[in-house]
Amino acid sequence: MLAGRAVALLSLTWSAYQSLAIPRVAECGLSCSQGFTCKSRRNRNVLHSFCRPPPESMAPPVLGALTLSTAMKCAPQGGCSLRLRAHASFTLHESLRGLEACSMSLDTQETHCRSVRVSRASRQRQEGQQLQVHFDCFEVSVAQSLYVTLRTVPHFCGVQLEQQYHVKDCRDEDVGRNVPDCFAQKLSYRVDRSRKVVLVQVPEAPGGPDYYVRLCFKWIACEDAGALVRVTANSVSRMVSLPYSRELPCLCLESWSATLDAVRTQTCPFENDTDALWEATHYHPGSQALSWEPACPVSGHVSLCWRPDPEAPCQELEHSARPAHGRVQYSPVDMQPQLCLKFSTSRGFGVSCPFQQPGFPAWKMTVRPAPLRTHLRVTFFSPSPARFQVRLCHRRKMWPLACHRTLQATALSPASANLTADPVFVDVPRDEACGPDTCIQGRRTDVHFSGPQQLCALRCGAWDVLGPRLLGPQAGRKTELPPGGQLTEIGVSSRTSKCQGWTAGCSGDQLAPGHPEP
Repeated sequence: MLAGRAVALLSLTWSAYQSLAIPRVAECGLSCSQGFTCKSRRNRNVLHSFCRPPPESMAPPVLGALTLSTAMKCAPQGGCSLRLRAHASFTLHESLRGLEACSMSLDTQETHCRSVRVSRASRQRQEGQQLQVHFDCFEVSVAQSLYVTLRTVPHFCGVQLEQQYHVKDCRDEDVGRNVPDCFAQKLSYRVDRSRKVVLVQVPEAPGGPDYYVRLCFKWIACEDAGALVRVTANSVSRMVSLPYSRELPCLCLESWSATLDAVRTQTCPFENDTDALWEATHYHPGSQALSWEPACPVSGHVSLCWRPDPEAPCQELEHSARPAHGRVQYSPVDMQPQLCLKFSTSRGFGVSCPFQQPGFPAWKMTVRPAPLRTHLRVTFFSPSPARFQVRLCHRRKMWPLACHRTLQATALSPASANLTADPVFVDVPRDEACGPDTCIQGRRTDVHFSGPQQLCALRCGAWDVLGPRLLGPQAGRKTELPPGGQLTEIGVSSRTSKCQGWTAGCSGDQLAPGHPEP
């Protein structure tokens, strides 16, 4: 009893598999309805491309139907190839000599045509009858997109059927298991980042074709990024080592079988390694130009931004947004550590601050009491000639600040980089500069793109003075007065420097750039 049920279940399972499997064809050919004599022709006569008016005695519809499906032809030693099956029907007429079916690849525009001719005796004997024709000889590739046309022989104008068809791909279980083109998708790989190689294991396929593997950069097409390696079917080792130089999101592993029109499969091991894209920045000291050129295709936009604090959002500079297509350049640019590039692209988001690297000297702004007690003195130091302005601004929830007054500083010579030389300064009224929502903002004016340095919430009583603070996470901290109760110097610098009085960023205090003393 149980054995009978098991046999029945096995039979049902096999029947279900056969119903889902792709039909097999043993030989390439065609067949016609029983009782008709048909002949197959492969070569296409170019004169058939021109149509002629149909005879008045030909009543529509002449062409009945066009049905397309995928079939499979398998070799005895293993491995199968795909065929396109076309099932067509038409009504016989004394002026019709047959049918022509053409299959054109939408990728390559390559066209293959097959025609069937009906003998004159059959046409005369069976006129007005429906003729069924089956074409089985169109060789196709996995996942190929086709445009199929069916028309009469001779070609009568307006008597034609057209249909697009997509050949089954490797996701079909039957195709994936039997077609060698799909075997390349089953290869495994691992990345050895320490050696900068991709190790590829090609699957064994007895009697199967050779395989090609390579690394390539995926743009519109996949461009070579290394040598092409051929793995033969009888190779002792099926392991291939592919070296690379950079880990980029568009660096992909491409593989395909060594057969005609083989489907190429691509896997990108570093598709999440986007940091390498944002770091592709270059600064040209002569022209003061900052440029970025993506090593992979991206869409979106890039802009300059100012980051007042390492943990703060990077605020976009006005008029700096550029499409992220190809090379982007800004010139001239201020070499300031808080000046960064912000990316918003199809490959993700990122911020790169190239001037935080060693070797980029930055200018410095300090604030201290002026000789005239009703003013504060804003002083600038720079390692290169520069022009500056001071703005008095009010803080608000949204960036940028609301600035209501601008004061220009005179030109700064290179000698003022020495703290003992006469620096450039601007005196601002104490009653305008001091307040919980007021910021003193300094900015270079001799370059097109510059980020500000700013000090906010200066509360300046006659002797009870609270030290300034930057707009950022530490904005609520107070500064103790130096001995004597006077504020001798307040500095804003991106580099650790030798301090005079109280200066943010001094060695020993180990403050982050632009932060007040805790």
